[in-house]
Amino acid sequence: MTGRPERQAVIRGFGSSQVGRRLPASEMALTVDACLAALADAGVDRSEIDGLATFPGGGFDTPGLAGPGADDVHAALGLRTNWKYGGPEGGQLGGFFSACLAVATGLARHVLVYRTVGESSAQGAAGRAATLSAGAATAVAGFRRWLAPFDAHSPANWIALFAQRHMHEFGTTREHLGTIAVNNRRNAGRNPDAVYRDPLTFDDYFAARMITTPFGLYDCDVPCDGSVAFVVSHVDTAGDGPHPAIGIEAFGWAMRHRPLWDQWDDMTEMAAWDAAAHLWERSDLTPADVDQVQLYDGFSFLPLVWLEALGFCGKGESGPFLDAGAQIALDGPLPLNSGGGQLSAGRLHGSGLLYEACVQLAGRGGDRQAGRPNTVAVGVGGGPTAGAVLLVRR
Repeated sequence: MTGRPERQAVIRGFGSSQVGRRLPASEMALTVDACLAALADAGVDRSEIDGLATFPGGGFDTPGLAGPGADDVHAALGLRTNWKYGGPEGGQLGGFFSACLAVATGLARHVLVYRTVGESSAQGAAGRAATLSAGAATAVAGFRRWLAPFDAHSPANWIALFAQRHMHEFGTTREHLGTIAVNNRRNAGRNPDAVYRDPLTFDDYFAARMITTPFGLYDCDVPCDGSVAFVVSHVDTAGDGPHPAIGIEAFGWAMRHRPLWDQWDDMTEMAAWDAAAHLWERSDLTPADVDQVQLYDGFSFLPLVWLEALGFCGKGESGPFLDAGAQIALDGPLPLNSGGGQLSAGRLHGSGLLYEACVQLAGRGGDRQAGRPNTVAVGVGGGPTAGAVLLVRR
């Protein structure tokens, strides 16, 4: 093992279930579909899988957010594993990062990583409120204790605080947020698997109802049902599959601040800055080497944070950097969220962005293929949770 153990791992294959709103399929059925697709893409038999990883794990109690736990998927697929992971503390890419480390250290040879959501079905007619808590009579625990007294129950409220501070300090505008939303919807129109594909104009964006200032409806991502999966294997097996494996140049997983939403040191930054710094510390590449980006867009403000944190522009300069969308378009210098992101393709909590990065590196994007990238940066998370990875074409 080297000082950069993630380079000992590759993505041998990747797969997806159907992704949509209120699908007539269970979360387990979607998970199995994605896992079988990833195994077929990798050319790896179920009997060869000796590791299993997911986020956030079966113990997470928010309806529709967790998907089936690792034990249940282990049983459903009839696996025999040497290593298994499932937990929320490592962030949305925690399962993927842990799988890379398990392969690098010899704990497993082929790890099946999956992420499943059923939030659209879980919300039903009640909407987002149905998944925020078990009910008004339930005691609020954890970090939510410090936010509930202010009626700030949703991540939309929490991220909005960061966005407003950024606007105050740097002059960031709703036009900048709208540029992200319109760009992602334009890309989704080229993606047959995206949840929302109809064109979105700036008039539509500004006419939509407000959710929590400064976010309107189209600044918020789309709850969906779906699953994506990846086969993470040792680099020695990279040439054994039916398709070229995808290399892992480096990842960043650092947390160098207090991990609390309401007590962040600098409200113009987020954990993305820690993860991005860690990423570049572990790579010989620079932002100039990156061909395209897949950046977390749970809310339209978050890609702006990631663009600054990853060094594509200076702090506070992300709004003007967009150049009214020309900079981040599919045919622009730095294509962003080629599949539509979570704002239009559906909220798979970052794993969908990792999946899209693989699609682009494999040259399978069809109408949304943004050139032939050699290096794609993926940044996932918001607030006090973040992870970043550089994927490379081998």
